[in-house]
Amino acid sequence: MNAKLGLILLAATALSSCKLKQESVLHYVDPNIGTAHSRWFFYTPAAVPYGMAKLAPSTNGHYGNASGWEAVGYDTRQNSIEGFVHFHEWQVGGLSYMPSTGELRVKPGDLDGPAKGYRSKFDRKNEQAEPGYYKVLLSDYGITAELTATKRVGFQRYRFPENKASHIILDVGNKQGESGEVTDAAIHMTDDTHFEGYILTYPKYVKIYDPEGKVAMYFYGELSKKPADVTAFTANTLQRNTRKAKGPGAGLVLNYQTAANEAIEVKTGLSYTSVANAKLNFDAEAKSLTFEDARNNAQQTWEQELGKISVEGRNEEDKTKFYTGLFHALLGRGIASDVNGAYPKHGGKSGQLSAQKENGMKAEFINTDAIWGGYWNITQLWALSYPEWYGSFVNTQLQLYKDRGWFGDGIANSEYISGVGTNFVGLAVAAAYNSGIRNYDTELAYKAVKANDLDYKGRILGAGKLDTKAFLKYGYVPHLEQTGRDFVTDSTGSNFSGSHTLEYSFSAYATAQMAKAMGKTADYQQMMKYSNGWRALLNPANKLMQPKRADGTFVDKFDPYQPWRGYQEGNAVQYTFYVPQNPAGLVQAIGRDNFNKRLDSIFSVSEKLGFGGGKSIDAFAGINAIYNHGNQPNLHISWLFNFSGKPWLTQKWTRLIGRDFYGSEPIHGYGYGQDEDQGQLGSWYVMNALGLFDVKGLTDARPVIQLGSPLFDKASITLGNKKKLSILTKNNSKENFYVQSALFNGKPLDNCWLYRDELMQGGELVFTMGSKPNENWGTKVPPPSAQ
Repeated sequence: MNAKLGLILLAATALSSCKLKQESVLHYVDPNIGTAHSRWFFYTPAAVPYGMAKLAPSTNGHYGNASGWEAVGYDTRQNSIEGFVHFHEWQVGGLSYMPSTGELRVKPGDLDGPAKGYRSKFDRKNEQAEPGYYKVLLSDYGITAELTATKRVGFQRYRFPENKASHIILDVGNKQGESGEVTDAAIHMTDDTHFEGYILTYPKYVKIYDPEGKVAMYFYGELSKKPADVTAFTANTLQRNTRKAKGPGAGLVLNYQTAANEAIEVKTGLSYTSVANAKLNFDAEAKSLTFEDARNNAQQTWEQELGKISVEGRNEEDKTKFYTGLFHALLGRGIASDVNGAYPKHGGKSGQLSAQKENGMKAEFINTDAIWGGYWNITQLWALSYPEWYGSFVNTQLQLYKDRGWFGDGIANSEYISGVGTNFVGLAVAAAYNSGIRNYDTELAYKAVKANDLDYKGRILGAGKLDTKAFLKYGYVPHLEQTGRDFVTDSTGSNFSGSHTLEYSFSAYATAQMAKAMGKTADYQQMMKYSNGWRALLNPANKLMQPKRADGTFVDKFDPYQPWRGYQEGNAVQYTFYVPQNPAGLVQAIGRDNFNKRLDSIFSVSEKLGFGGGKSIDAFAGINAIYNHGNQPNLHISWLFNFSGKPWLTQKWTRLIGRDFYGSEPIHGYGYGQDEDQGQLGSWYVMNALGLFDVKGLTDARPVIQLGSPLFDKASITLGNKKKLSILTKNNSKENFYVQSALFNGKPLDNCWLYRDELMQGGELVFTMGSKPNENWGTKVPPPSAQ
């Protein structure tokens, strides 16, 4: 090869590499969006999808979460870092490392006030956050820190300046995020370059809902360089030349003399079951892996998973919002099982998952926040393109049912951490079955789903639905007026009677549909009767859902905008539209014209306030509003116009919610205060932008997909069954969000819906868009209501 040809080929390769990098979907993920008010998992860029190892910088981790809603972990308004933490799940947090130089300090110090601890200031211009990788310059020390991960192993690399007193602080005994105070911890060096230990915590919600439980975290780590010496510390002690520490506040300091730009790496295997399994996970995933290998693998995994849904369009901000939402959806819930199938059981014990034959649908045991509202976002996304994670969710819940007799509303290492108390797990399992996701014992699944709706004897607090007996007796949940007391639910009723009635009615419908699909006719008929519980609360005088006492009378002094009285995290105006199982029945009961006018006016008014997201940081910005997109109870109502004869209003309002509620900045992310329950609001944006949604959360025996206003010029989707679906829009623009006509695989599509099994065959869905509604399209045959 001559020199000139060689130079041409090198230039072509460089140009191709540059183009590939520019086209990478990772380019559109911005982990910093919404970090001014987030949740503990939210900012964990150095992770792989559904990883156990979720590494991130922490600006305020040890401060905890005093109100249950304030930002923890990383806040874009804070400008110092106190450490880099490995575990980030709902109620699970721990294992923080921090490099430093100079005077040895073993306390992180305060966010505000003089610099007394080991935390360091940083400048965001020296920060890089991408899916699978994080990098920052710690200004106080001149140290560059980098993070990446495999599924169960965290990698940290520090580049030190020349210094005779360089340190790596392994802080294992202090509170991190939502974990609660550390009750016990231990760490010790097993030789010159390896260490191991454990952390035990008693999180707030475990304490409330599963008081005999605890959350254990185990680790096994390897250093790339032997420290000159080791210092041990606890909450009140400091011992030089000591290689082990035990108790609350425990940790080790690895002391080094470093050359300029010297890199020291720490690799840490994680487990929720034992130190031995932490080492096993380490050996299986990372023993021979370099930091760069791990980073490349992590980012290739993100490319693959994010790339299952490829979108094309001219608006870069829309792509950023889309892929950041998808990133959060695939990041949110994390595996808790080890490479050998061991998983954490109640009370710090461990169990073993059954051997699995389906490689493509191998189920992991996962930690998960409550699925409250998840059927309007994350389960629909899972069912579309990520069925293996839906299967893992179902298998996890069935393992819990076998171990403890009940589904867990939310779980941390098999400990029940309810928090909502209405337990929609049965509904989500029924929807998985009806969507064809069945990599589990289906008869056992049905038994558990039915029990979740009907059984109440011996029901534990963490399983929720403590008023099941009352619902079955009255057909609705009687209202309990508990002045000065919140969250009061027992066998006679609840102070959240309105929302519970509506939620249990929906759940009963899902169970009925699973029964129907499995040929259990008597159960189907029984559960369909319970699914009509909403009718008992619809007051014919005001056409609102009004809580009712056990004697059958509506509560007095009724304020439909008042949150918390009868309605959890919402009010009567919001919850009146909570009849997803039978939209046609609700439309008829309210009156079609009245229904459409009221719903349309709700969005017209709420548009001025960012659709409940507010204009300033506030987790409960929309709690008193008439619509609150920042929380779960009415995420479906913008899609109800498809059922009420005006699908163009669904097209309008869903497009505007995506435009206005969702932002692309650290302050305005998901509203100005969100309940981003492990990827749910991000999932809603993704499904909404594709123009695909099901008001009933795929609970029908034959699920239906309603159509909205696709945002992008083209979306190419790899479906869960490996088939391909393309969604194309013609004449699309910011103003042209109304559907004029549609084709599916070349044939005119006159309805604003499809049966899901038809859509899942793949092909091409083509929409022609316009700036004004076509009031004749999609109105002839509404989507099926109660099946």
